Amino acid sequence: MKTKKWVLSSISAGVAAALMGTAGVAAAQVKIGVTLSATGPAASLGIPEKNTIALLPKEIAGKSVQYIVLDDASDTSKAVQNTHKLIDEDHVDAIIGSSVTPNSLAMLDVVAQGKTPMISLAASAAIVEPIDAKRQWAFKTPQNDSLMADALASYMEKQGVKTVGFIGFTDAYGDSWLKEFTSAAAKHNLKIVASERYNRTDSSVTGQALKLMSANPDAILIAGSGTPAALPATTLKDRGFKGKVYQTHGVANNDFLRVCGKDCEGELLPAGPILVADQLPDSNPVKKSALAYKSAYEKAYGVGTVATFGGHAWDAGQLLQRAIPVALKAGQPGTEAFRVALRAALESSQDVAGAHGIFNMSATDHAGLDQRARVIVEIVNNKWKLQGE
Repeated sequence: MKTKKWVLSSISAGVAAALMGTAGVAAAQVKIGVTLSATGPAASLGIPEKNTIALLPKEIAGKSVQYIVLDDASDTSKAVQNTHKLIDEDHVDAIIGSSVTPNSLAMLDVVAQGKTPMISLAASAAIVEPIDAKRQWAFKTPQNDSLMADALASYMEKQGVKTVGFIGFTDAYGDSWLKEFTSAAAKHNLKIVASERYNRTDSSVTGQALKLMSANPDAILIAGSGTPAALPATTLKDRGFKGKVYQTHGVANNDFLRVCGKDCEGELLPAGPILVADQLPDSNPVKKSALAYKSAYEKAYGVGTVATFGGHAWDAGQLLQRAIPVALKAGQPGTEAFRVALRAALESSQDVAGAHGIFNMSATDHAGLDQRARVIVEIVNNKWKLQGE
């Protein structure tokens, strides 16, 4: 009899343990790993992104959501190290990051091996194109460089620009912009008469500026991001360049304005709608969602603090908020089945309204933005002024 009771007790204990285990899986929280450039040369991008992560929902579809945020210090090796930690040790279900193109490109191998979807906050189309075995796991929220380059070249043509000088970073960001702007220039009757490059950490670009000016272009395009993009602008101003200076959407934050100051007065750039959300006409399809992010950010951090780069992190959150409930139908957080389903759900995202545009992802498009995600902005009195949609 004792043996029978012992067996029954053991079975009951086993069933209870199994039920507890099942309950544990059912209650498993969603883990989102985040690696951002909160320090280093790209800190003006990473800081508003980090601030925005704190605003993302802590519960989605009845599951608690944990955000594990790491700083990669604008360093490619550190970004890869962070990605390994988030996947191998923290067992995250998805990754947001990194802030810059070189870091995001370096992370592709790691997320593909770990079968973990990644939403990059960097701009280069090379992060998601062409979609292959690695890039099927990668998505991104910033506008493709090609989308912005076309807007810029079109605007230059309308303003009567014929010749352009180019100076960009000596990394993947500069490479992408040179490629995309060269293509856009050809379509809009622009001739690139000189091309120079510089490092994000350089303290002088005098030599490059003088070479560009010697080609006597109508305008110069600076393909940089964050505060390091101010260096060529101030140098050109100091050296007396009289032509028009254009920037990329990589400078669309107040830190750039602070560093560049009066030297960037009158410069033009393509940007996401969030940068001038208050100036958008009510008919703009992105105005409502852009203002929603602006309101949330400024409520937390103060009036006038909203930054375009934080908007990319917000948009990553909007995509995950839509995709997670769909993925939960196929598996529980912490499992490969859930990660695979989450990747598929992100790829199927349709009409997701973000701070920068309306996202429509597909098996052939992991950026998902169109012309609604760009406006032309001018720097006037150290502020952003809408010039065209």
